[in-house]
Amino acid sequence: MLLLVCGASGVGKSTARVHARRLLDDTYETAELITFGRIPAVPTLSWRQERVEAAVLRAITLEAEGKHLLFAGDPVPLGEALAAPSADRIDIAACLLDLDDEAHLARLARRAEPAELIPFQQGFAAWLRAHATDPGHVTEVITTDAWSEMRWERWLGRTPAPEWAMTVLDTSRLTPEQVGAEIADWCGRAVAGDAPVFRAGWFRRKGIDPPGGADDP
Repeated sequence: MLLLVCGASGVGKSTARVHARRLLDDTYETAELITFGRIPAVPTLSWRQERVEAAVLRAITLEAEGKHLLFAGDPVPLGEALAAPSADRIDIAACLLDLDDEAHLARLARRAEPAELIPFQQGFAAWLRAHATDPGHVTEVITTDAWSEMRWERWLGRTPAPEWAMTVLDTSRLTPEQVGAEIADWCGRAVAGDAPVFRAGWFRRKGIDPPGGADDP
């Protein structure tokens, strides 16, 4: 299974991955974008999405060994993971790390985030919050200038529905260790089927085919 931890800058994705790793057994491997290739001087959306596909392929390899990939540390939304070319071959679960505006501003200040980027980071956090329940919310955020191989038709055009679900964790009042423990617990629940999971080929199941018909073979 691919276990995606997503969230805006400052929510604690990388730190959570480190702490969760200490609590998970050896059936879990952890990774971030840089695991799959050097970050270019000017990262593009297309570059990020190609690296997401590399993460999906690694998860597929691990699944054959009875293992899972915890992918955390970068601003990779659920919709990008589901649209990666090979994503129809692997179960995917996503956990959004969220926090309130006051806590987010405080964390960005501690990171010395440039003032001109703070509105963008807060806007992206709000977008991710909406994306967690509504696949149709301002989709151009991740589809404009995207990698040409992405399979957006799997979910573009959908409206909020029960099959579009992910776990949301408010980290506003949690310590890094507590967030790591929550992520480790979520991993176990997702693998056991006790948390929202997009099963391989979920968009082809009866009643939830993509708008316009089933995905191409």
